[in-house]
Amino acid sequence: MFNLFLEYVVHFFEYGIFFYCMFILTSYIVISFISTKEVFKYTNRKKILELDSVISSPFQPSVSIIAPAYNESVTIVDNIRSLLSLHYSALTIIIVNDGSKDETLQVAIDAYDLYLTDEVAVEEIAAKPIRGIYRSRKKAFSKLIVVDKENGGKADAINVGTNVCSTEYFACIDVDCIIDQDAFLRLVEPIMNGGDTKVGAVGGIVWLTNDADIKCGKVMKIRAPKSYIAQIQVVEYFRAFLLGRPAWAKDNGMLLISGAFGVFDRETVMAVGGYNHNTVGEDMELVMRMHKYYRENNIDYKIAYIPDPLCWTEAPSDFAVLGRQRNRWTRGTIECLKFHKEMCFNKKFGILGYISYPYWLLAEWIAPYAEAGGLLFVAVIAILGLANWPFFLALLFLVYTFAVSISIYSILIQELSYAKYESVSDLLILVKAALLEPIKYHPKTVKWALSGNLDHFTGQNKGWGEMTRTGFKKAD
Repeated sequence: MFNLFLEYVVHFFEYGIFFYCMFILTSYIVISFISTKEVFKYTNRKKILELDSVISSPFQPSVSIIAPAYNESVTIVDNIRSLLSLHYSALTIIIVNDGSKDETLQVAIDAYDLYLTDEVAVEEIAAKPIRGIYRSRKKAFSKLIVVDKENGGKADAINVGTNVCSTEYFACIDVDCIIDQDAFLRLVEPIMNGGDTKVGAVGGIVWLTNDADIKCGKVMKIRAPKSYIAQIQVVEYFRAFLLGRPAWAKDNGMLLISGAFGVFDRETVMAVGGYNHNTVGEDMELVMRMHKYYRENNIDYKIAYIPDPLCWTEAPSDFAVLGRQRNRWTRGTIECLKFHKEMCFNKKFGILGYISYPYWLLAEWIAPYAEAGGLLFVAVIAILGLANWPFFLALLFLVYTFAVSISIYSILIQELSYAKYESVSDLLILVKAALLEPIKYHPKTVKWALSGNLDHFTGQNKGWGEMTRTGFKKAD
């Protein structure tokens, strides 16, 4: 009797693992197919988009860039210079010095001839106190505002910047990111063409620059990173930004706009209370809250996405830093899904309730449990002598082949749409990284996700963790 029961249990888990794998594989195929169509639709439209017409348009929305800065004294001058050079006339640059312990503020004062104004920002969103608002005496830097405040973290710094800004939209960026000079001309396209639809937010592709050549705040040449850690992150970003988000954005089902680069409607952000201090996934949580606000108030809206490499940043270059980042991403995802659990299978939220939320629940939160549980199950039945090895090996081969194929396909789509890599050797390096990913890298991501779950439920780790960077490589 016990053997019969054990056999039923084994079959239950075998079929459970099989059907879960089929769900993930099928969803990836569908999402990748839709995303591919959206990417090529955009690249074809991009060829005929006249940026000069956007520059001269009287309907150009005003935008503020809010860039939190903490202990950035070494790079703050170059970073501000890069932002000031962007091609967008209705642009304000707001640097928020988040209580830096180094000379960040003084370096900026000296470099841009700043003076302390008597301006006072209305605190529409609760945030840490502002110590001073600075502007430049030089006309060339009239678009620049530097806000000095008490330390409160990234979310608090953006909330302060939102209180200070007076533009229709604001962009949240990391101060050490590099923004393409025509980025905002492209990013406002959905807003200008939105008609009566409220465009609540627009995101763009974040590209990685490890071992790229940078000159005067501009990416001169992209090459495959030298380290495997960075190489595989490049492939990950291709999958996420080229084969994932375009599909979710198509029918207003996108739950996340990257914290490194996104444009938001200020009026809506004020209405929902700004960024949430109680999560490390503040970017995702804000987008989910905006969705909820629009739907509960019956507002015709769009959370848009531009599949264009408009923002460049550096990926973590060692496993310790990367592990802390992925641990934080996991905790942030869990927090956001718990905060907004009423979305799940709620008809009021449409595609968000029936597709987006359940997908994130199954494919993001539950996935590491399913993978670790599957491996544990195989180990147990192998010890008991009940393993169906032909079935297991066939499934393993299927999963490996599919994972590698999706990664290589994302590299191909990048090359067909943007062709950022000049040499074939760079592409072959990325393909090699994709071949090794399921064996060399993916087990670590499962481990980091499980540790993120553990930290969330035990409360042992609630912060961001230290994120160190090696710095951009400057071209000669």
